[in-house]
Amino acid sequence: MNIEQFSESMRENGIILTEKQLEQFEKYYVTLVDWNEKMNLTAITEKEDVYLKHFYDSLTAAIYYDFTKPFRLCDVGAGAGFPSIPLKIVFPNIEVTIVDSLNKRISFLNHLSDVLGLENVQFIHDRAETFGVNPKYRESYDVVTARAVARMSVLSELCLPLVKVGGHFIALKAANAADELNTGKKAIATLGGKLESMSTFTLPMEESERNILIIKKEKQTPKKYPRKPGTPGKTPIE
Repeated sequence: MNIEQFSESMRENGIILTEKQLEQFEKYYVTLVDWNEKMNLTAITEKEDVYLKHFYDSLTAAIYYDFTKPFRLCDVGAGAGFPSIPLKIVFPNIEVTIVDSLNKRISFLNHLSDVLGLENVQFIHDRAETFGVNPKYRESYDVVTARAVARMSVLSELCLPLVKVGGHFIALKAANAADELNTGKKAIATLGGKLESMSTFTLPMEESERNILIIKKEKQTPKKYPRKPGTPGKTPIE
């Protein structure tokens, strides 16, 4: 997907990208590839692949959820900034916090934020499990996103404790989302969530399956969640 195809595909989905935003995506790509030579940020480095599998893929969340109004978003395990940085570029009104367990990725994100001129963003080096019990952050976000971090039974425990009651947890998934959802039902309910919608589509050009799962936070998460670092992955709520 080249830049023109990227812009046109977003336009077809009702998202109009400005010249400034397209320039920011170009700077994002250059910075990502440059830093990727020094540290492992992504296995995807070909320009057309980055635009399709990182930028476009991240923005599909905005096709199924309204990002036009201001709100606080936390992105768990965003790695090189996906999906929250592409969303922030297109919807500058959202306030973004990224929590990631690797400090070198936080260094990259701080540099990227300066290069792109982003405001109202913060990058925190922490495990999601300890971040989620911190009273400063717990149940304080309108939206929490995660893309390709863990299966739903585990991911729900990392993300739902951060969502305020009435807010949403948005999981960006590839194939097998229905199976993950099935085994993750107990975890979602236990942590105070309920599936609001699941949207399945194919990524343009390569035709691979993608899913956007939107979970509404209906009640507070019990205090004992999230459990200690590593526990959700070893013994998920199933």
